Amino acid sequence: MTRVSTKDVDATDSTHREVGVGLLEEDMGPSSAMAHLYRGEIHRMKFWRERLDRTTNWAVLVISAILTWAFSRPDIPHYVLLIGTATLAVFLFIEARRYRGYDIWRSRVRTLQANVFAYGLDPAAGVADPDWRKSLSADYRQPTIKISTEEAIAHRLRRVYLPLFTVLLTAWLIRITVFSSGSWTDSAAIGMLPGVVVIGTVGLLYAAAIVIAVRPRTWHAKGELRSEDLRQ
Repeated sequence: MTRVSTKDVDATDSTHREVGVGLLEEDMGPSSAMAHLYRGEIHRMKFWRERLDRTTNWAVLVISAILTWAFSRPDIPHYVLLIGTATLAVFLFIEARRYRGYDIWRSRVRTLQANVFAYGLDPAAGVADPDWRKSLSADYRQPTIKISTEEAIAHRLRRVYLPLFTVLLTAWLIRITVFSSGSWTDSAAIGMLPGVVVIGTVGLLYAAAIVIAVRPRTWHAKGELRSEDLRQ
């Protein structure tokens, strides 16, 4: 059995304590290791961004096909558009889940940008977070999702899905009013389900989507361009 001397253990512990100390020196800017780390995080963020865009593209394609089919013939039932709304909701939940994963990598990129590169460009402004090394180290040791499902859904509603829901809702209202000879409440009926119930359910769901998208909250996702000042 090989015996390890106390001297060797002390030397190993000292080496471990020094790991990562020189990743970024105040007078030399980002080191090669930090540059590679940043490039890797950019690559992963880009990959998850492409997954989001792919889901959005499929949602737009499916909704376009449903709209075309719903207005192609008078005998097409109006609830085809409601089926399209349900399909769009499925895409929304899938994209919200992917968005939570995407935010893991984007939060790391924003941490490096705000505390490493911004500081390197203008040291006089200081760092955005004095404990950024500790928080980033903890995130690398145990990656965690930083935003809730509701916040992720709110982000995607505000950016993409609320306008798509509005288009489908408008098309459905046109389908049960302009393209129907009877009253719009009768036209909205689905089988034995009264039209008033159908209209009320659709209205409540759309109102809930609006509330989720616009209600005041503390946003935890970093890097989102939500401020009105940025659009001036």
